[in-house]
Amino acid sequence: MDLNQRVGQLLMVGVPANDPAAGYAQLIPYAVGGVFLAGRSSTGAEAVGTAVTTLQLQAINTTGAFLHVAADQEGGLVQTLTGPGFTAIPDGVEQGRLSTAELASQTAAWAGELAEAGITFNLAPVADTVPAGTAASNPPIGASGRQYGDDPQAVGVAVSTVVTALQSAGVDATVKHFPGLGRVTANTDTSARAVDEQTTGEDVALQPFLASIQAGATAVMMSSASYPQLDPDNIAAFSPVVIGGLLRDRLGFTGVVISDDLGNAAAVADVPTGQRAVDFVAAGGDLVLTVDGNDAEPMTSALITRAASDPSFAARIDDAALHVLISKQDSGLLVCT
Repeated sequence: MDLNQRVGQLLMVGVPANDPAAGYAQLIPYAVGGVFLAGRSSTGAEAVGTAVTTLQLQAINTTGAFLHVAADQEGGLVQTLTGPGFTAIPDGVEQGRLSTAELASQTAAWAGELAEAGITFNLAPVADTVPAGTAASNPPIGASGRQYGDDPQAVGVAVSTVVTALQSAGVDATVKHFPGLGRVTANTDTSARAVDEQTTGEDVALQPFLASIQAGATAVMMSSASYPQLDPDNIAAFSPVVIGGLLRDRLGFTGVVISDDLGNAAAVADVPTGQRAVDFVAAGGDLVLTVDGNDAEPMTSALITRAASDPSFAARIDDAALHVLISKQDSGLLVCT
């Protein structure tokens, strides 16, 4: 791959869930290697599958590899795909009340629906632990019932069960939001004031993330909140201490590190669009997620420009692209010619 194609593998860009082919057309010049079905679609599994097939045919001629096609299919209020062929998935709290065997069985069924429709990447499960009695004051997770519970050990069992079931069905799991959003009192989507003053490198709330890593999770999504005890200077998504020191070195994660939305999130609004991608990759991130298709151009340009003047950053791009391509190889998305 040339530099433009390698950089393209580092981007997962939002396309309309109801018309993904039209959205992908504007991304072709940037050789974007991953798309996120943004918004909501109730057209059903057959229609989604047809659209994804169209996307993949466009992509293989553009990038030399098939796309990672992602959906936010957690359950409850966070379920991108509904309609015929897609089961209504309960929220995390309800899933957390199921026995391990029942959670595994139901997740396998939901994952099979995604795989049948061509979805390769699920932006789930949520590994954030919300302390008992605090759900209402935790806007991003607890207020919507997205958590599996309030005990990190139990959450870890549930998360690892979901990861295993998803990936056994051929859908990559994305554990989120590292190192945890269960204690913040603001939502990074709508506020730049999401701060977790408690989390340390030895925190019990990291247990679900470690359990998911040990279960073989393909990807870990970085939070865009601040964690002063870990890094007083950077949000987690821009922190080499959190990504490299904690996630990679201490917890031993070797897979794909993906960002939370770096497009419309208020937490990063003060950073120029292209610089967001550069800062994330420089910190050790692999896959830049943005819901805004218009971000492809400035993010691509910024990454290429930095690589041209900084050999160490160019090497970091190669490393990140390799992480993404290994995940694609494992999912059967690479072809030999």
